[in-house]
Amino acid sequence: MEDQVTYLSSQLTDDDAEDIKRVLLRYSDLFAWTAADMAGIDPSFHYHRLSVCRDAKPIAQKKRKIGGERSQAVKEEMTKLLHVGFIREVKYSTWLANVVMVKKANGKWRMCTDYTDLNKACPKDAYPLPYIDALVDGAAGHHMLSFLDAYSGYNQIPMYPPDEAKTAFITDSANFCYRVMPFGLRNAGATYQRLMDKIFRRQIGTCLEVYVDDMVIKSTSVGDHLKDLNTIFEEVRRHHMRLNPAKCTFGVAGGKFLGFMLSKRGIEANPDKCQAIINMKSPRNIKEVQRLAGRIASLARFLPCMAEKSKPIMFLLKKATKF
Repeated sequence: MEDQVTYLSSQLTDDDAEDIKRVLLRYSDLFAWTAADMAGIDPSFHYHRLSVCRDAKPIAQKKRKIGGERSQAVKEEMTKLLHVGFIREVKYSTWLANVVMVKKANGKWRMCTDYTDLNKACPKDAYPLPYIDALVDGAAGHHMLSFLDAYSGYNQIPMYPPDEAKTAFITDSANFCYRVMPFGLRNAGATYQRLMDKIFRRQIGTCLEVYVDDMVIKSTSVGDHLKDLNTIFEEVRRHHMRLNPAKCTFGVAGGKFLGFMLSKRGIEANPDKCQAIINMKSPRNIKEVQRLAGRIASLARFLPCMAEKSKPIMFLLKKATKF
């Protein structure tokens, strides 16, 4: 078994570190080390429902060939998903999608599902997502922060049982469908944000900021932070959520949130975003200009007179302009 660890600030005093450790140990049952440790959100509290248009005709995609290393990766993923109860075998499904294998940076494979056809048949859920700038402003300037990450957050939300079969996908051995909300569904993000707003309705804006699956606990003192951790963990436990210890960080003075660097001094530009622009070659076509414009826009709040200075770039994006 891999080492079971989570991360604590190295800048804490010994006493403060011990206090936070005691809180984490008290709520150690909230951390999932494997998918099998996930309890899942109670379906009577929240689930994901597909709003398929009544006149939409179900589409069963033709199976695409997957061979070699990808095929083996699919088999391994299916074994894991079946073991933890995330999927079940399905027959005679009218909706059917292909799996797509994407190689991650660490060399491992991620199995995705091509829900293009199903998503086209589902109207967009207009549930309002929070304004990123407002969340970042609300989280900045605090003495202590803790960053939380849910373990396979989307998969903790159950599917509405009558809609499970609509998530069906093809493999070499059989067809399966999801019993939990998978990645790739059009309104999955809205469903997740709605869940967070329901669970943490009393804490959001006071000691917590949440944007879909990005969460940060914010406090003005160590004592307040211990209380805030207890409060948030109680809600997590009450609703059977599980956190990913390897992606959580506790008791830090600053960190990255929604692409910005937070600290008690305020908000700073993300150095990675700055370096990405510095490393870019001069744009040679419209797509590269669009990429540059997007990267500059993500740093807009740190660039005085950006609108004026970026006019030459914006001019190149006009349809009538020849590059």
